[in-house]
Amino acid sequence: IILAIIGMMLFSCENSISKINELALEEDTLAAITTYDIVYERSDSGFVQIKLSSPLMKRYLGNDEYNEFPDGFEIIYYDKKGNETSYISANYGVDYQKRKFMNARDNVIIKNYETKEELYTENLVWDKKAKLIKSNTFVKLISPDKTIFGDSMWANESFTEHEIYNIKGELDVIEEENNSP
Repeated sequence: IILAIIGMMLFSCENSISKINELALEEDTLAAITTYDIVYERSDSGFVQIKLSSPLMKRYLGNDEYNEFPDGFEIIYYDKKGNETSYISANYGVDYQKRKFMNARDNVIIKNYETKEELYTENLVWDKKAKLIKSNTFVKLISPDKTIFGDSMWANESFTEHEIYNIKGELDVIEEENNSP
């Protein structure tokens, strides 16, 4: 009887090699690393360039590695003198390492301290390869002399050039005088 039970156990749990390979190729859906209250600083020659802080970061490994910030994040950028130049925050974010692509959503705020501009939107995509920032949702841009509303926008990553589409709101227009006869 014991030999019969052992024989049944050995042959009843058989999996084909193709099924095992299929399971082995599936990417893990659990985070490989989970960190709480993270503060990450990247520096060059002893000077901090970027400071990232988040209450929760989950790192997923595999062919398309990414970091997820399910409880939000803040990033501060610094110039070579250590002065804050810009800031971005959101209630949720995903940063794809290999693709060099970030998506921020839910209460996204960008501040450029040099130009004194602030951008508010609900979804933002940052293509680090192309060095472009885009939003296909409602945007509000506040500058020292005006506030602009639109339904989408693009900008270079330093936010020194930007374009807002389907503008709504008041704009100050400065007309140049033509002195030619």
